[in-house]
Order: sequence, then structure tokens, then C-alpha cells
Amino acid sequence: MMRSPVHSGDAEPLDAEEIRALTVVRRLGTLGALLLAFGSLGAGAAPVLNPVLGIPVLRVFTRIPTVSVAVAFTGMGLMVAAWLLLGRFVRPGRRRSAGQGQLLRTLATWIVPLLFVPPLFSRDVYAYLAQSEIVHRGMDPYALGPAEALGVADPLTSGVSNMWRDTPAPYGPLFLEIGSWISRMVGTDIVPGVLAHRILALIGLALIVWALPRLARRFGVQPGTALWLGAANPLVLFHLVAGAHNEALGIGLMLAGIDLGIRRLPVRVAGDEPPPLAKGEVTYILLGATVIALAAMVKIHAIVALGFLGVMIARRWRSRITDLAWAAALMVGIFTTVMVAVGLATGLGFGWIGALDTPAKIWNWIAPVAELGQLGGVLGIALGLGNHTASIIAILGMLGYVVAGAITVKLLWDSFRWRRRPMIGLGVSLGAFMMLHVAMQPWWLLWAVIPLAASAGTSRFRVAATAVSAVLAMLIPPTGSPFDGRAYLLHQAYLAGAIVLAGVLLLVWRRMPMLFRRPENAG
Repeated sequence: MMRSPVHSGDAEPLDAEEIRALTVVRRLGTLGALLLAFGSLGAGAAPVLNPVLGIPVLRVFTRIPTVSVAVAFTGMGLMVAAWLLLGRFVRPGRRRSAGQGQLLRTLATWIVPLLFVPPLFSRDVYAYLAQSEIVHRGMDPYALGPAEALGVADPLTSGVSNMWRDTPAPYGPLFLEIGSWISRMVGTDIVPGVLAHRILALIGLALIVWALPRLARRFGVQPGTALWLGAANPLVLFHLVAGAHNEALGIGLMLAGIDLGIRRLPVRVAGDEPPPLAKGEVTYILLGATVIALAAMVKIHAIVALGFLGVMIARRWRSRITDLAWAAALMVGIFTTVMVAVGLATGLGFGWIGALDTPAKIWNWIAPVAELGQLGGVLGIALGLGNHTASIIAILGMLGYVVAGAITVKLLWDSFRWRRRPMIGLGVSLGAFMMLHVAMQPWWLLWAVIPLAASAGTSRFRVAATAVSAVLAMLIPPTGSPFDGRAYLLHQAYLAGAIVLAGVLLLVWRRMPMLFRRPENAG
């Protein structure tokens, strides 16, 4: 059953003391962003030909990696702490709550210091540049890796992580086509190329910020809470903004498509008599489904949203099997049309389908499936059966797809039968696909967290999502590198950063103790 829409006037504005406290939180997060920006000069995933080396004073950071990581880690901790403290001002049930304008101003001040820094937490943006250049030169990025297509000595290839130099691109043709436009403008100049991809990520974030409050109102969630969890989340700031990951554009288009698709759908509960079609309802459904299909041409994960949009359309009528069949046929038809149009228009065809398993070639240590496979390999060795880690992980990876698919089908059916909200089903389904992938990355979970931020209003979900976001945000070093052979640098840097972080938080507590008191409840 769908809750009644939430209106922005439900909560009163913050009082003077709370505004002062919010200002302290905003400055705390801005300080963290500045420290992360400065630390990134020596700890970020800098290009091989690092332009910082030619800048007086700033190049000092490149010569003190331990200090740089400590500064960056301190900034990360301050931003996570500021985000957690900001959450108290948008907590559901508060009599006074921060407005959307206050949240967006806070988000902007935290983003600005991260706009012109080297890529952080991974080197994926260099793979984007290399694969886009392959397209620009008229070659097939789904058949050739950067090393083979561009050459090992090419400056774009040199920035790509070794593990991805010989693999095809796993991204959709729309994203690579947009990337080829960037390549046409910047050539092999890496710095403007990185900045252009960060602008592309900011466009995706703008779509997320635009759609989140609209969807939240429809699904009975406070818009401020949805923006806090879904847009100001440190995983968003670290990986979508600082890391310039294309998840930003994919998720942004997916959310915008959902909002457009259901904009004119009536708000109904099970058993209601379906009303006549509203003016423009069909147009918005077609437009929304098309935008979601375009999101899938950036990253295929967005295709799951078409299934749940189809369920919402079927529920708009009488929830009969025929309604579901017609809605499914419509979604399949729109996706097929968009896929063919994009494939032909870009000249990239459909090779991306065969390259979708590229990420699975790498096992990530934070992926539960990969860790379980590693454990199986160790047990095999201990029992004298040999090392079958690769085979075990391959089997578990296939089982993960099957289980995630079964969960999605179950949630689609439950949503169709009015047992669950389709938006919650979408978030859980995407979360299942991400969690059960052998190469799961922290930012992949945003595919689940952001839709759920707009639709799941329970305190249990908020607490769980907050804890997961805060922990995962601190797990990945800003370099995106494990410091092979120098792992002790991380331990030293993290210890130093933790000491400084504790000192700063102590100062904040002494200046504004109300931030650390038990959050205010309603009334």
C-alpha cells in the first residue's frame, strides 16, 4: 500500500541555536573536504605524468605520501562525521527540520573542494578516457583493451590500472559515445579529460538531487531525509564526485526516468477503482521508460527499473495478469527500440552485451561472494583437494546471479500483488545484484541506497543504510591502491588521521555540545 504524499510544510524551520549548530556542521564537512582535497595531491590516484609535480608548494604533498594519506583520511573522517551530525537535522519525527535549501547549500559547500582534485579511491576514470579514445579512433572498445588498441606507450593507457589494460569496456554504448565527444575535445590531455568526466558525474548528481525529493514526497518519505541519505551520502561525495564514476549518470537517469514515468500515475491502494487516463499520462510513461532505457545504455543495472515501472503501470489498472503482460510488453518494446537506436546511432552495435562480464574477472576483497570463494579455496588446500579457488568463485558468481534474479522475480510478483512497494522492490533487487557480485565495490551499493532513500521510511532501514554507508566510505584508501610492499604506510597514516579526527571532534563537542546530545523527537 502506498502512503500519502509528504508535504514540505510538515516540519517547522530550525530555530536560531539549531541554525548555528547546522553552520558548525557545514563548516566541519567543508574542512574535511578541503583536507581531502589537499591530501589527494599526494594520495590521490594521480596520472603517471602528474601535473602537481610542476606546481611549487603543492608538489610537496607528492613527496610525503604517509602525511598525504593521513591528511586525506582525516578529511574523510570529518566528512563522514559531519554527514552523521547533519542527519539529526532531517530526522523524521522532528518538530523542526532543516529545509531543502539548507541541505543543498551544505551539499554544495562539501562538493566544491572536490571538483578540481585528482581522481580518488580508484583509477576507473582513466579507463573511461582510454576506452572513449578507442571509440574516437574508430575501433571497437568491446573487442579491444586499451593496451592493444592504443598501445602500451600511449599516455591514456599508462593511467589505466594493469588489471583493465587488456580487457574490453563493460559500459553501455551511450556512455562511451559521450566519452568519445570528450576525447574529441581534449585529445590525450588527461587533466581536462578527468575534469570533463567529473562534470558528467555532476550532471548525474544533479539529476539525483532533482528526482529524489519528488519521489520521496510521492512515497511518503521526508524529502530532506531522502536528500541527506541519497545525495549528501559520503559514498556519493567520495566515489561519484571525487571518483567521477559513471554510476552518477546511470543512477541519475534511472531516477529521473522513474519520476517522469509515474508523474501522472494516480496514487492508489489495492482495491481502488482505476480512474480514467489523465492528460499526458501515456506520454510521461513513454518518456520515463525511454530515459530509464538510456540509463541502461550507460550501465546495464538500470534495466531492473523498467521491470518495476511496468509493475507500477499494471497496478495502475486492475492488477490483472493481462495488465502485467501489456505493461511488460511495453517496457520490452521501449528498451529494445532504445537499444537498437543507440547501437546504430553510435556505430557500436551490441558488442557491449558480451562484455558485461568484464568486472567479474577481478575478485574484490569486500565482496562476500569472493571472500566465501577464497575461504573455499583455503579449505580445499587444507583438506588436500588442491587449490580450486577460481572454480569455486566462478560457480558462486553464477549462483549469485541466479539468486539475485530469483529475488528480483519474487519482488516483482510481490509488488504486482500489492504486498510490497515497487520502489522498495527495486532498491532491494539492485542491492542483491550488487552484493552477490564477485567484484562488488562500495559505490555499487548506491544503486540500492539511493532508490531506497526515496521510498523506505522505516528507522530500521535508515540506521542500517547509515551504518553501511559510513563504514564503506572509510574502507577504501583514497589512492585506490593497496600500497603493495608499503602497507605499513596506511596503518601509520590512519592512526595519525584518527588522532587528529578525535581532536577536531572534541573541539566541536566543546563548542556545540547539542550536536552530540540525543536527537530531538517529535513534539
